[in-house]
Amino acid sequence: MSLGRTEVPAVDWDEARAQVLARIDDMLGSELPGFPHWADPTTGEWFCTEDGDWTGGAWPGMLWYAAAQTGDGRYRDAARAWCARMSKRADRTTAFKGFGFFHGVALGDLLVGDEQARELALRTASSLVTMYDERLGLLPLGVQAEESHAVGAAAASIDSLQATPLLLWAHGVTGEARYADIARAHTERVLDLHVREDGSVVQSSELDPATGALIRTHTHKGYSDTSTWCRAQAWAILYSALAAARMPGADVWSPHAIRVADWWLEHVPADGVSYWDFDDPAIPETHRDTSGTAIVASGLLRLGSVLGERGARYTEAGERTVAALVARHLTPYRPGSGTATPGRLLDGCFNPRPESRPQDAVASAELIFGSFFLLECLQMLTGVAAPGRV
Repeated sequence: MSLGRTEVPAVDWDEARAQVLARIDDMLGSELPGFPHWADPTTGEWFCTEDGDWTGGAWPGMLWYAAAQTGDGRYRDAARAWCARMSKRADRTTAFKGFGFFHGVALGDLLVGDEQARELALRTASSLVTMYDERLGLLPLGVQAEESHAVGAAAASIDSLQATPLLLWAHGVTGEARYADIARAHTERVLDLHVREDGSVVQSSELDPATGALIRTHTHKGYSDTSTWCRAQAWAILYSALAAARMPGADVWSPHAIRVADWWLEHVPADGVSYWDFDDPAIPETHRDTSGTAIVASGLLRLGSVLGERGARYTEAGERTVAALVARHLTPYRPGSGTATPGRLLDGCFNPRPESRPQDAVASAELIFGSFFLLECLQMLTGVAAPGRV
């Protein structure tokens, strides 16, 4: 399989972005009881979490993008309010807070120079560096990670690369070497542990807490321990590309990004939208994952930007991936979707495994982080956000 065998309809990026903005407006007017996590594919009603969980930053991140696009102060005010609600997570012992506090909080500094967002993101980054374990050579998931009950105290995962961009951003803001040093060590160790020889990615690893030696690898959210879970490959593509864009010594990180991106392009279905796990024997009669695919699209656009003329292949692949998501999975472009609400990226697969957390047990829905990354891609493609900056 390879991306590009199926014709992708032409897409108007501005029109698609307007549809997502309409969804944001709809959400702003709905008096959400908490942070949106996933929405029912038929009704559009959101399942929310009180403190944001690991996905919480996606919603204020969308609001920051809306503020940067439109200049409308109500989006900025709303983003600030939601960031303030996230502040209770700033000191939690979890590597996953890197996701929310980079994409949802530091983004406010990057896009509109918001001082309140900058201060909160720096507080979180300062807390994050204290988690670094020299014996392991990385930031472990942490005792307060959302899945710590399932993976153990000396555990790592490709998902923990979510810490990398927040640390790199903090280095850029403060000039303090500790942020870049830990980001570099963490990123290298996580990629070495989880990227297989062929460029595919295993999700998690268990390490010896005394020596850091690898005990075993496994994929606990995918089809099997040895399978390639869509979102594991996606996180590797996104954050290795981001490291190549923002970390000193970018030439070191580009080969990592190219390797995992090439594997994706060689194995993704012809229509450009991945199944939830590349090794599910039920393919094609199984779940797609638009959320993981949107993450990849953002990574491909970043990688193409980093590589310049050499990156044309990845930029084109990123554009075709976004077009496939918009044309086939974004309402109201999808005929017969059963909903009149525009701008909803459907068919996201959170976790179909029976032992998944109750809040994650949905296999075909609108996922807030999928919507965030689709909007990010559309903002890149329309010039609101530079791939090398956000």
